[in-house]
Amino acid sequence: MSRRRKQLEREIFPDPKYKSVILSKFINILLKQGKKSLAERIVYDALDILAETTNEAPLDVFSQAVENVRPIIKVVSRRIGGSTYQVPTEVTPKNAQALAFRWIIRNARARSEKTMVQRLAGELLAAYKKEGASIKKREDVHKMAEANKAFAHFRF
Repeated sequence: MSRRRKQLEREIFPDPKYKSVILSKFINILLKQGKKSLAERIVYDALDILAETTNEAPLDVFSQAVENVRPIIKVVSRRIGGSTYQVPTEVTPKNAQALAFRWIIRNARARSEKTMVQRLAGELLAAYKKEGASIKKREDVHKMAEANKAFAHFRF
């Protein structure tokens, strides 16, 4: 992190199909080894599966799933007087969105379906219904913050 000036935030262009910046960020996080066309195909096919199963607009289902996974509070390790405390802190909206994307993708990759399209669609559908591994991760983070509420006064 530079001490001189704040780093300029890069402009992210919306995705070609749905014209959504959030979906474009999700595709960029999903891609491996620079294969963006493959990541786009995976996400678009997963959104098509979501549209078939829920009979709703796929972008609405996606945004609601991300909103359900997004954490409100997290714990941060803080070293004070020789001891390390887990201090609960609020999560910025940008960081919350990044965490939600990471959790959804990690848990989709860990699922047991045959293809990545089916795994991602299953995880997004589970997050939309407020169940599944991503929602469990969010609840675990919130429980950890609740358990360490006594150290909230160490927040700067």
